[in-house]
Amino acid sequence: MKITFQGAVRTVTGSRHLLQVGRRHILLDCGLYQGRRDESEARNRSFSFRPGEIDAVILSHAHIDHSGNLPTLAKLGYRGPIHATEATADLCAVMLRDSAHIQVKDAEFVNKHPRRRGPHFREPLYTLEDAEEAIQLMNGHRYDEPFEVCEGVTATFRDAGHILGSAIVELDLAERGVRCKLVFTGDLGRNHLPILRDPAVIPGCDALMIESTYGNRSHVAVETVPEEMAKVVDRARARGGKILIPAFAVGRVQEIAWILKQLIDAGTVEQLPIYVDSPLASGATDVFVRHTECYDEETRAILQHDGDPFGFHLIRYIEDVEESKALNDRREPMIIISPSGMCEAGRILHHLRNNIENPATLILIVGFQAQDTLGMRLVEKRDRVRIFGEEFERRAEVVVMNGFSAHADRGELLTWAGRIRGRPRRTFVVHGNEDQSEALAAGLRDLGFGGVEVPTLGQVAEL
Repeated sequence: MKITFQGAVRTVTGSRHLLQVGRRHILLDCGLYQGRRDESEARNRSFSFRPGEIDAVILSHAHIDHSGNLPTLAKLGYRGPIHATEATADLCAVMLRDSAHIQVKDAEFVNKHPRRRGPHFREPLYTLEDAEEAIQLMNGHRYDEPFEVCEGVTATFRDAGHILGSAIVELDLAERGVRCKLVFTGDLGRNHLPILRDPAVIPGCDALMIESTYGNRSHVAVETVPEEMAKVVDRARARGGKILIPAFAVGRVQEIAWILKQLIDAGTVEQLPIYVDSPLASGATDVFVRHTECYDEETRAILQHDGDPFGFHLIRYIEDVEESKALNDRREPMIIISPSGMCEAGRILHHLRNNIENPATLILIVGFQAQDTLGMRLVEKRDRVRIFGEEFERRAEVVVMNGFSAHADRGELLTWAGRIRGRPRRTFVVHGNEDQSEALAAGLRDLGFGGVEVPTLGQVAEL
């Protein structure tokens, strides 16, 4: 039994780990790597294994940095099952189609302008046909119900509380009389987040793979987010500017919609036009409405009381491209929520391109930004940024609200790990920039975890 770490080690993007049990090969996640264009292209277009030789894929959740390269896997010959929770399978049906559409359209846009594309014609990473191939391989499972992945491998999904359908993956492995329980956290959520239940507690395991996105950072309390959001909205409205919110279409868009609805219904902020500019977000919200089994008690109560936890009567969801373009011609205050969350693709790039040089604009960052993404350059408040290959002066105000994060922070990660009664013999700290992973590793050692290490890309670890 062994694991080869093929992504999201000493970085937070491109989650991909290859598990071998005897002659069986199981891929844990298959995410897009997001960062510098040339490096991203190289990592996303090839694998260090033959896709056709993989027996199964197990997906922790639907975020693109965990699921977004499944169409490439299918394009290169994978035809086995992709196991996920039922909600994750439904979300991927929406997200992978949207990702393919963005891949094609962004390639077309760049190829129209030789200065943007450089000397080489840009091919989309994958197409809608590739995405459909991957979607057909999806197998949905319920939380807490074990299922056989292949000979010697049984999996159980536990609620990770990160986004709708997100899962902690418990793997019971058996090979030649040897048994091992491996737990892969995927991305862990926070307690008391809107909409979702808190992360499940794991009683024990032999080996643990734990994320470390915020392994050495603390978030503000979840309860302070609505008040801070109200101040941001009032400030932007007073100067007549637009509020642009790059947001992950799954989870973050719905959370923002939930909070804005509460603020407007309570009279804390005046109603103003709110647009969710994304076919993906519209489709994802439909999936949220269908999967009420993932809700916490508070959201269930709102659903029973007024039937509209996501503010459909207050928010307009835009799918048409021409309607999206028309928003850039309007000058009155409004909120535009649009993917992608790291400002690397999609309609948010067009809104930023048209509004970033306006000092009345407010760009609200509400999620984690990986290194070398446009989102991170905005967080760093650089004076000049490049969008679609063109340089722009950033005159817009940038506000970062870390309280929105759906990732557990250092204290929450260590608290969750501390509840594992049967301590693992091996612990692998993944999905975090190097400083965050090393810091969390030190904290786990202090809790008495043995065999803690931060793996490197391509490293093979025996279980």
